[in-house]
This record gives sequence, C-alpha cells and structure tokens, in this order.
Amino acid sequence: MKYIKYAFLAILLTLSVSCKKTSVDGSSRKNFQESINDMASKLPTLKQVKFNEALYILKTFGVEAEGDVAEIAALGKLLNGKNTSEIFSMADEVAKKNGIAWSSTAPPSLGEMNIFGNEVASEKDPNDIDAASLGVVVRNIAGDSLTGSKGLVIIPQLLDSRGNKVEFEGAALETIMEISSGGNKISTSKNLMQDPAFRGFTIMYSKLPKEKIFEDKIDIKLSVKTTKKLLQMIKTGVPVNGDALYTPPPAVVSDSLQTPPPTVDPQTGETLATPAAPKAATADPKATVTKFLGNLSSQNFKAAYESAENPNWGSYEKFSNPNSGFGSVKNINVKSISVPYNKDNSANVNVTYDVTDKNGKTTSLSVTYGLKAINNNWKITTYKINP
Repeated sequence: MKYIKYAFLAILLTLSVSCKKTSVDGSSRKNFQESINDMASKLPTLKQVKFNEALYILKTFGVEAEGDVAEIAALGKLLNGKNTSEIFSMADEVAKKNGIAWSSTAPPSLGEMNIFGNEVASEKDPNDIDAASLGVVVRNIAGDSLTGSKGLVIIPQLLDSRGNKVEFEGAALETIMEISSGGNKISTSKNLMQDPAFRGFTIMYSKLPKEKIFEDKIDIKLSVKTTKKLLQMIKTGVPVNGDALYTPPPAVVSDSLQTPPPTVDPQTGETLATPAAPKAATADPKATVTKFLGNLSSQNFKAAYESAENPNWGSYEKFSNPNSGFGSVKNINVKSISVPYNKDNSANVNVTYDVTDKNGKTTSLSVTYGLKAINNNWKITTYKINP
C-alpha cells in the first residue's frame, strides 16, 4: 500500500513539473509573468539572475513603448513562444547593438531586478542612488586635418548637491539621449549607466542629416532614471561640423561609364550583346582631390594637370597660365573636405579652402569637384565654385 501511495505522489509531482511552461506565453500580463516564473525556476540560481538581466535589457532597449505597462505588453508580444536560450540570444544582440557591456555568458552585473516590479527597493538596491543633478561632458571625435571633427561623445554624470561626481557601482540606470535641432526631434538613444565610468553616447556626424540641422547646432536632452528620481538636463546650441553631416547623394546622371541600354541590329532585328558594366573603382576620390590641391600649393602644376581630364581647362599651357589659370596660385590651405556622393564610378568631392595668389591676396572658396573613375583611377572632370 505504501508503495502505491509513494508511486501516486511521484506521478503527481511529475505531472506538476511537466505542467510548467517552457516558453513565453505573452497572451496576457498574468500569463506572461507565470510563464517567465516557470522558465526561471528551471534554471540554476546564477542563471536565474542572468535571465532577469536579459529580460531587463530587452524591456529597456528591445521594445518601443512609453511607460511600464506598455513596455511589459510589448515585451510579451516580442517574446511570445520564445524559450530561455532564444531570450538570452536576443538580449545579447540588443546589448551589442546598443553598445552595452553585457553578455549572457558573463557573471551577473546588473544587480537584483524584476521587470514586473514585484520586488520592493531595499537598502541594497543598486539603483537607489542619492544624486542631486545631472552633468554632462562633451568631447569631440577628432578627424584628420582636412575633414575636421567626425562626431561627439556625450557623457552624462550624476552629481551631488556640491556638483561633485557621485560614486556608485553595480547599477543599471536607464539613460536616454534625445537629439533635436531647430525644435525638431532627430533621434533617441538608450543605454545603461552602471557606474561613474559610463562611456556615454557617440554621435557620428555622418549619421545626422544635414537638412535637419539648423545653423549647424544641435540640442541634447539627457535623462537618467534612478529608483526614486528622474534626473534630466538639456544642453542647447552644441556646435557640429556641418561639412561632415550626411548629405543625400544627388540624382545619378547617365554618363559614358554606365552600362548603355541594349542595342538592336537594324538589319536583323536581333538584340546585340550589352557590354559588361565597368568595375567599381577601389581608389578614394578624396585622395585625388587632396593630391591635386597639394600639387597646386607646391606649384607642381604638371602633376596637378595630369590628375584631371576637364575639357574646360583646355591645354596644360592654359591650365598653368599665371594670369588666367592656376599658375597664379601660391598657397592653398584646406579647411574641410567631404565626399557626399560616390557611386557607379562617379563622385562629388566638396572642399572649402583659402587660396593665396602670388600677389598675396587670399580668397576663401567652396568648390565641388566632379570625378570619374577611369581605369580604376579617379580623374577630375568638372569644377564648380559654390556661392
């Protein structure tokens, strides 16, 4: 009889365990939380902590929603049907995409957390940080001497009532940066601040659309959420390098380097073979223009002339004429250079520079050079002085 009793209890236990969910049920908040609890209960203790961290990463950075309730609902839909391995993989991908130093295979690093908010903050809550205000450090990302700065690094810092940096560790503070210009919102970025060594956000000018930037200045709004406070600050009128901003490529104009349309033989009516498209040039058009300007500045007019095939410049004698050509150039000081368009063996290079003639007169110019790739070498074919 005892054997039958124990066997019956064992069967009940097996049935109870087997009823636990092995994947996310996102049909409702209750089912979502129950399925998450079932999945976590099957993991070792440390893995349970990492599982909660993964869920926090996905809730904070993996969904687009405003407010805790909406974020949980969106996360339930995102994870519906996913198992623990798939959730860890998704969290790894989101962390990598957002530049967060977190990995599902690393030791626990974000502290104890529960995305459903059932845990009450205690003295050990790593996100309960006593900060009075938010400061920011803005650093330029250096480019070369021709292009200038390539972007900015924005580092928010928690400050106490005296303006000193607050020391803390093991936190997971949701940190948001919003960029706008002229009153128009351009982008929003999120990250996790874990300690005062937070590396902040990187703004690459090549990702900012030039047409949306007003007077080459941006406004930066930063928000850091601790357990008890939402700290915010706005830094307005931050200057950017307008020459490095993204400019959409102009419409492609058909030229001799593009593949011509099929040709029909007028005698037989047959379609003749279409010549193969030219191979894309691997050289850098910016380097060609830089070398051209360097040769002009050093009065090596022959070398400068050989880097161009511009019919408007005529013969070498006309090109190097000291009165009406480039022969009057004594020195060129390049301020910026960029390549807004480079496709199908055609490129535009924008350059701003000061040119000094042999009489000592200095003129500031903004010039667009048009280039074509010929035998994998770029040649200057057009020259336009911009207003």
